[in-house]
Amino acid sequence: MSKSDFEWDETKNLINQEDHGVSFELAQFAFEDPKRIIVRDMAHEKGEKRFFCFGSIDGKILTVRFSFRRKRIRIYGAGYWRKGRKHYEQKNKIH
Repeated sequence: MSKSDFEWDETKNLINQEDHGVSFELAQFAFEDPKRIIVRDMAHEKGEKRFFCFGSIDGKILTVRFSFRRKRIRIYGAGYWRKGRKHYEQKNKIH
């Protein structure tokens, strides 16, 4: 994947960094994890399909919330959340 495969709102990126300490630039790397998990985010769909990507970056599991727009991945949230780590570990049979 390349940077051209992703897009986001820069204001949301800055807010996400303040709220969760994660930039969307960093969040892109979760998609490079060969063991990443992609699941639908049915609870937050608003007229478009939304998804979670759970992927490992430097040994920590990052949850990225995203949708597909014009064949690009549009990131709208990211953080190191326990629920995402738990889901990743269960699916990958870790621990």
